[in-house]
Amino acid sequence: MTTTTPRAGEQTVSTYTVTGMTCAHCVASVTAEVGRIPGVANVDVDLRAGTVTVASQAPLDESAVADAVTEAGYDLVPTSADEQPAASCCGTCH
Repeated sequence: MTTTTPRAGEQTVSTYTVTGMTCAHCVASVTAEVGRIPGVANVDVDLRAGTVTVASQAPLDESAVADAVTEAGYDLVPTSADEQPAASCCGTCH
């Protein structure tokens, strides 16, 4: 995860690695669930890179982001993880 510290009036931007996303439905699901976290101002999911970038009014608890990603059906790679779990499809693109 990458986090930038906000200045007064600015937002915190954090980038997380997500595994298991394979299509536009995956992106929409992760965007919707992460967007429900209180304080989140913007969510940008990059399918190709397997990342989700979140702008928020204050730093987010990584466990809240992980819970939202899990609710969407995918896995957030912990910032301390050396390996990523194997990707799996959401099933809507087949």
